[in-house]
Amino acid sequence: QVQLVESGGGLVQAGGSLRLSCAPSGRAFSTYAMGWFRQAPGKERDFVTAISWSGSITAYADSVKGRLTISKDNAKNTVYLQMNSLKSEDTAVYYCAAKGGTFTVIRNKSSYDYWGQGTQVTVSS
Repeated sequence: QVQLVESGGGLVQAGGSLRLSCAPSGRAFSTYAMGWFRQAPGKERDFVTAISWSGSITAYADSVKGRLTISKDNAKNTVYLQMNSLKSEDTAVYYCAAKGGTFTVIRNKSSYDYWGQGTQVTVSS
């Protein structure tokens, strides 16, 4: 059983920055893809970004390109989401997700095996 724990959320002014972290616990995957999703009140949980096991392949939603950056540190077994130039529309609960047994990126939320409980990001305008 794998558990994912997000951290780093909070309240920030528009134009500010935050960095989210996702740390897994329990049984580790040999190879895995990681992703970040977000869900605003009354809306669907949407894809934000994803990264391959090697870190060489990344994907981003159009709405966050150039502002949000996904990265990973295999030595620490941790995935990060660096968020810059934040906008009010970035306000949401952010979830990390993991899919074992793959070398590629995964954009479809239904393909992920494990999910964190989420961390709140609130951007004030």
